[in-house]
Amino acid sequence: MKSHRRERNPATQMIIGLFVIGIGMLFLLDNLGWVDLDLRVHIVPTVLIGVGILKVLQTRTQSGVIVGGALIVVGALIMLKSLGFLHIDWRTLWPLLLIGAGVAVVIKSTMQRASPQQDGLSLDKDSSDNVINITAIMGAHKNRVLSQDFRGGEITAIMGGSDLDLRQASINGDAVLNLFAFCGGITIKVPVDWIVLLEGTPIMGGFEEKTMPPAAGSVPKRLILRGYVIMGGVEVRN
Repeated sequence: MKSHRRERNPATQMIIGLFVIGIGMLFLLDNLGWVDLDLRVHIVPTVLIGVGILKVLQTRTQSGVIVGGALIVVGALIMLKSLGFLHIDWRTLWPLLLIGAGVAVVIKSTMQRASPQQDGLSLDKDSSDNVINITAIMGAHKNRVLSQDFRGGEITAIMGGSDLDLRQASINGDAVLNLFAFCGGITIKVPVDWIVLLEGTPIMGGFEEKTMPPAAGSVPKRLILRGYVIMGGVEVRN
């Protein structure tokens, strides 16, 4: 359980702050007329690169590194092309990105097959794994966990949604879920005897808890939610 009880990384928090300050300064300089920003050239790829770096720093899984790296690559390609350093047609670029996404899926599948217990990946509808690793990109993912020794895991939602049902699961002490939502949403349903602690950082997004407090005298079972919500939302209810 010690591996789950990790404090927030101060370096990551500093990167978030500096990134938000930098974006704000760019908009301020643009409004003052000192610079001429092009949303397509400057802001969008910068956000993608920043989000990718944040994901790489936040994740504990190899699949999370792949997702973060993909965001960085896409942002860099868009910026290089828009600035004129990369001379490639979009009709050629988007199939390359699609191929890259397919390669990432194959690599992820290979790693899971070679080491099925490494990430504790849970993608089945009625999975009973103790540790989960869910990724939803431009799509919806629904998962139900039945484990009686749930320990947490990681959920990533990018321009998509994830619905995690834990109402038939149980915790022995504490469990930690690392969340990362970018232009997406995550919904978590928990049992009535769980205590939910929100320790995440919303950036133009939000965490919302709609759970009822457990009955007095019950054995404490704590679900700790950490991570980042960027232009998205996380909802927890029972």
